[in-house]
Amino acid sequence: MAEIAGSRLTPIDEALRMLLADMETVANTETVAIKRSLNRVLAHAIDAPIHVPGYNNSGMDGYALNSAELQSGSSRLRVSQRIIAGSEGEVLEKGTAARIFAGAPMPPGADAVVMQENCTLEGDTITVHQAVSAGENVRLAGADVLRGSRLFEAGHRLRAPDVGMLAGVGLAWVEVRSPLRVGVLTTGNELVRPGQVLAAGQIYNSNFYTLRALLRGLGHEILDCGIVPDSLEATEEALRAASENTDCIISSGGVSAGEEDHVRNALARAGELTMWKLAIKPGKPFAFGRIAGKPFFGLPGNPVSAFVNFALIVRPCLERLGGVRVEPPILWMLPAAFSMPATGMRQEYLRVRIDRGAQGVPGITLTGNQSSGVLSSVSHCDGLAVVPPYTTVNPGDLLRFIPLSEIVGPV
Repeated sequence: MAEIAGSRLTPIDEALRMLLADMETVANTETVAIKRSLNRVLAHAIDAPIHVPGYNNSGMDGYALNSAELQSGSSRLRVSQRIIAGSEGEVLEKGTAARIFAGAPMPPGADAVVMQENCTLEGDTITVHQAVSAGENVRLAGADVLRGSRLFEAGHRLRAPDVGMLAGVGLAWVEVRSPLRVGVLTTGNELVRPGQVLAAGQIYNSNFYTLRALLRGLGHEILDCGIVPDSLEATEEALRAASENTDCIISSGGVSAGEEDHVRNALARAGELTMWKLAIKPGKPFAFGRIAGKPFFGLPGNPVSAFVNFALIVRPCLERLGGVRVEPPILWMLPAAFSMPATGMRQEYLRVRIDRGAQGVPGITLTGNQSSGVLSSVSHCDGLAVVPPYTTVNPGDLLRFIPLSEIVGPV
């Protein structure tokens, strides 16, 4: 990775490109039962071992028949057999039909199913009132999945329908990437854990719980490295300790340039600092480096800044470390329902919600105070609106909108 360029603010696209190139997938894998595979990441590509469905079957309740017999002018057929799902029919006799139910295998000699609503049953004979073509209402073997076809690539995160797909091809176990072990530490003399009584000048440590929830959503294991007091020695000691049993480390707080911000210098002493400060708002204070070879991400202490940095920078890096195929977020273009003066040199990420306009056209509105210390602006938002540097926003201007679901992982 390139040397730190003094006080230069790194554009976010450049920073992410550099960081992703520096991430190497952690090699550990494990085999899990598919009932426990939701949200896990496939270690290898999976090809279908069987056809789905495995045989030609009826798409509905009705009567299986040879369509050529109807086309020849006959509309009355004797019902010669009854086939239910899970059973197997006999060869269809000429001039007959088989009573059949959805999912039941087609009997040899039948090539179509006529819906029961289009027939009249009298005794053991049906009268067909509507023509039917070969293949109609028949689900062919392999129509869903062909044996040998690729189901999922390596690096795919399994969703609920994917788990059902694995079950549908008969797989009971699957090899997945092991969760990352992520050390999380927070810095600041003012921080206390929820449940304690606040003394003068103290605040509750919300960042740890935000980061823990985000990491749990991605399926990672979290090592709580505690609250670190504002001193260079304590910060350096905490960073070294966090690197011992983890795959990567995340901190919040202490990455600015103030006298009590020690993360940058502690990182330089304990390992290596390779990136500092981003050209974004909120979230400019950001540090990246390595400690004992482990990636380290230093996030700001302000809760919105920490969230934005995690969502836009850290999450995709963790996905790459965890073996996930990283894709850029899907962006929408939505009209602003607010105005704001020209931005500065940093790209801004506004917390916005989608509102339906008077004509039913959706627009985005700000979720109140956009200060980096107002976490409620995140709790109430649907996503982030991107405002490029030196840009004025007027009502109706189209802005790039990133849904939260695209940047915080599975929801």
